[in-house]
Amino acid sequence: MRYLILSDIHANWEALEAVLSAAAGDYDHIVNCGDLAGYGPDPNGVIEWCQETNAIIVRGNHDKACARLENLEWFNPVARASARWTFQTLTPENRQFLIDLPKGPALFDDFQVFHGAPQDEDEYVVSEAEASEAAEYLDSQISFFGHTHLQGSFAVHRNGVRRTPGDGFEIEESMKYLVNPGSVGQPRDGDPRAGYAIYDREARTVDCRRVAYDQATTYKKIVTSGLPEMLGRRLFVGL
Repeated sequence: MRYLILSDIHANWEALEAVLSAAAGDYDHIVNCGDLAGYGPDPNGVIEWCQETNAIIVRGNHDKACARLENLEWFNPVARASARWTFQTLTPENRQFLIDLPKGPALFDDFQVFHGAPQDEDEYVVSEAEASEAAEYLDSQISFFGHTHLQGSFAVHRNGVRRTPGDGFEIEESMKYLVNPGSVGQPRDGDPRAGYAIYDREARTVDCRRVAYDQATTYKKIVTSGLPEMLGRRLFVGL
């Protein structure tokens, strides 16, 4: 069984299309680590696609904000403006879908899914120290998460935590793994290409991938929709 792991699509339809095209034939099921909405110009289309095709989805902080489950005062002005725009743009059915999304962690097959960290869905896991703290709450050998928009993985051993090298790795029995597939719709690691991962359960491998997409079209949609223009500009630099 092979899984396409997605996170932080952020209503970016062009990035999602590019990922699906690049990953075609390489997966059996789709797993989503949250933040379907926010920032991007196509929340309804993305939510409806996720609802129809994803095997499991956990909510992200922007999903909560766009459904008015989160206090927007904690957001910066640009994120706050996009959340308000998204709330007004969503159909009632899609707004309710966001409201009903489950909070992570969620166990599925032999792995765990959450948005931020297993102990707190809004926490960021960026450093080895944060991965070590999160590891105490893991209920499976491999877990997938998002929130940071930074593609990368941590291997956790009783003797410490290390980052996994390169774009993929084989799962070792003595390790637990925290895998961030990167952001589909708004990468922030300096690489503007959409990020995703493929988990092959039988082969015991994880492959983190990137694919270029049509940022110019997404930018035009952002500008014409009335969303803050900088949300479009940042797509070209991945920051």
